[in-house]
Amino acid sequence: MGFCPQCRSEGSLVESIATVVSASRSQLLREIPVGDKPRTAVGIGEIDRVLGGGLVAGSVVLVGGEPGVGKSTLLLQMAASVADNGLVLLASAEESAAQVALRAARLRINPESLQVVSDGQVEAILAACEVERPALLIIDSIQTVTTSAAEGSSGGVVQVRESAARFIEFAKRSGTVVALVGHVTKDGAIAGPKTLEHMVDVVLYLEGEGDGGLRLLRSLKNRYGSVNQVGVFTMGDHGMEEVPDPSGVLVETHRDGASGTVLFPMVEGRRSMLCEVQALVVPSVLPQPRRSVKGLDSARVHQLLAVLERHANLRLGKSDVHVNVVGGVKLRDPAVDLAVAVAIASSVRDRPLPLTTAWGEVGLTGEIRNAAHAERRLEEASRFDPKLIIRPGHGGIQTIGEALEMTGLNG
Repeated sequence: MGFCPQCRSEGSLVESIATVVSASRSQLLREIPVGDKPRTAVGIGEIDRVLGGGLVAGSVVLVGGEPGVGKSTLLLQMAASVADNGLVLLASAEESAAQVALRAARLRINPESLQVVSDGQVEAILAACEVERPALLIIDSIQTVTTSAAEGSSGGVVQVRESAARFIEFAKRSGTVVALVGHVTKDGAIAGPKTLEHMVDVVLYLEGEGDGGLRLLRSLKNRYGSVNQVGVFTMGDHGMEEVPDPSGVLVETHRDGASGTVLFPMVEGRRSMLCEVQALVVPSVLPQPRRSVKGLDSARVHQLLAVLERHANLRLGKSDVHVNVVGGVKLRDPAVDLAVAVAIASSVRDRPLPLTTAWGEVGLTGEIRNAAHAERRLEEASRFDPKLIIRPGHGGIQTIGEALEMTGLNG
């Protein structure tokens, strides 16, 4: 008709096509075949450890980390290792192909099956994948690519989410493994919408000091294996180098006869490592004493200071307190409480301890609680023949006061 018969206005009728939605086919859970997804070993032992044995076909891996920590270097090395057995496509939207080639030359890697495309358009990258059919696709980074299916500039919430969705759909359809590099915000979270971590299959986080020290590759999420696994690297002249014995590296500079140092056996997944916790307590000249914490949760350290004030008779209100974990390691294990408390007490009293290892969670009432994986911690600590081991229940220790009495730091 061209017009509405009711109001007589032109162009007010729009044709719409009704869509018919069919019901999804359901299956009995016990009838669904279950089988282990085949894995492809990367060839780098520390990465395979964190992934649970290797890459799963069709999976999407998100790798996060602070700028300069070595994400691009590590993924380039992984790409070179995987390229020995299949084609790898590295899509770099941040660097040109010449810059990627320069990094590869510096790392002394030159695989025959590693191809590079410098493009920030999602559709162009996927079109190249349809032609090349890579076994592994690396996107560096997800915040710098854009898709015509969404509005906004690169790095925006809509662009990041829609671009990731396109790559995820391609991975599930083709069986290609897709690795997405993600930057982190100031508070340490992977930039972009938080839903991005829920969309992918594996979330890895690379942490460490940008100017040196160890690099820890953590598994925060893994649909195909256990989480909280950790791989240890160090940045060398030729890229990331694996560290087979991280405990030896972390405590190699430990100095006997110095106050305020305690060794702590941390456990990440199935791996135990020994690291050094240091504390320095000095009189303050400021109206509000300084509290500097590195490698630990600062709120947790503040609680320990209050517990030591109340239950160990340590006067810290007029002192600057500095606590550090050597090697750039970030500890989230509550069992580090006792090591921190003993290190602070040793610095306050200015009394050096013999080679000492301590672990245990300290409550607000001064009690020391048991920590998980006690046998594994004890086994790792015993490798270095400590002169003193302080742990819950050992020698009848139940409170922070009893622990300090055992070390001679209670008065």
